[in-house]
Amino acid sequence: MSAARGSDDQPVRALAASDPVLARLIDRIGPCTLQPKGEPDLFQALLRSIIFQQLHGKAATAIHARVVALMPQPNAESLHALPDGFLRTAGLSANKLLAVRDLASKTLDGTVPPITIAAKLSDDALIECLTRVRGIGPWTVQMLMIFYLGRPDVMPASDFGIRKAFSLLYRRGRPVTPAAILRHARRWRPYRSLASWYLWRSLDPELALEMPAPAHKK
Repeated sequence: MSAARGSDDQPVRALAASDPVLARLIDRIGPCTLQPKGEPDLFQALLRSIIFQQLHGKAATAIHARVVALMPQPNAESLHALPDGFLRTAGLSANKLLAVRDLASKTLDGTVPPITIAAKLSDDALIECLTRVRGIGPWTVQMLMIFYLGRPDVMPASDFGIRKAFSLLYRRGRPVTPAAILRHARRWRPYRSLASWYLWRSLDPELALEMPAPAHKK
């Protein structure tokens, strides 16, 4: 997935051609500025994901920085060797302490694969593999695939923001199921990650003031 697609790029043009509602949204938002973070390995990316769960950005950033600072090297071996007391002083809750411990153990035993192997796994296989780690669910892996691995065709239909945006754009605010989103999103293949980014961006309050009335089925 390229870092910043302009509206004249082929993936954006393909999305616009597949869906008139999405085409209007793309026209309003403009170029995609999604840039995968490119963490050097899955351990570091998943450690960050676990720490950031259910926390505000500043608090999560501070705790993550303290945990990383405790490790001689930012790897599973270093975290595995740290006493629980050290990790608790960094601000980890009891549940997150158990989760990062499990992440370190499953990285060391090979359950969490090296990034080179993970890159070759299908989306479903990677989800099945990484959700064996305590505290890691399908949504976390989907976010990792979009924002860290740069996979182009991920559709996180159960994500709250995706469901809200889809509801507003296509259903006049009526509730929508993940299954219904997945059915509609077939037309967005193979660029569903890019479509998801535009749906998230549609929730920008300033943009919402400029958007035309949501489309709906007759």
